[in-house]
Amino acid sequence: MRMEKLCVIFGAGTLYPPHKKFDKSALVIAADGGYAHAVALGIEPDVVIGDFDSGDIPENTAAHVIKLRRDKDDTDMLAAVKLGLRRECRTFAIYGGTGDRPDHTFANYAVLRYMNAYGARGYLSDERFIATVITDGKLTLPKSIRGTVSIFAYGGDASGVTLKNFAFPLDDAELTPDFPIGVSNETTCGGEISVKHGSLLVFFPRNGRK
Repeated sequence: MRMEKLCVIFGAGTLYPPHKKFDKSALVIAADGGYAHAVALGIEPDVVIGDFDSGDIPENTAAHVIKLRRDKDDTDMLAAVKLGLRRECRTFAIYGGTGDRPDHTFANYAVLRYMNAYGARGYLSDERFIATVITDGKLTLPKSIRGTVSIFAYGGDASGVTLKNFAFPLDDAELTPDFPIGVSNETTCGGEISVKHGSLLVFFPRNGRK
């Protein structure tokens, strides 16, 4: 995982908190109702942004509060990511971005892909897995990662896909969105995932990670 300036975002979905404390230099953003999640963890965000349809506008906070119109095009999560990009963050850790609204979760997968266009990468955590998207690039999972890893073509065909140190390796293969052959692969000691052209949506275990 690339460790450029970190942005931590709390969304209003189901919260599965970080396993480890993040560096104090990280930019912390609460997207709308994600403010309540941050406060429950004893974290005061640097910024709270949203249209506040899933939470009240915070009062008595030192955070910078940005109120968005409800008829906007961007989701609150995308608005938070755009703010992080403007602050020169290139690694994003997202909590509270999944839950009982599969449409919202899917929208956040799209946000992961959005980051790639700006040289950034996001990691969306739920209870057991972390989701990320790689585009024309590589993801190296540390040796502490073990268990089920699923890899899907995302947004179109993905060519030049290579998987190393997996139970089912690939070498310069092509994955298509309509054939989920990459589901439920396995690793016992990390691994390397690369794609030459296109995007991959990757799910890997939270063990050994934030």
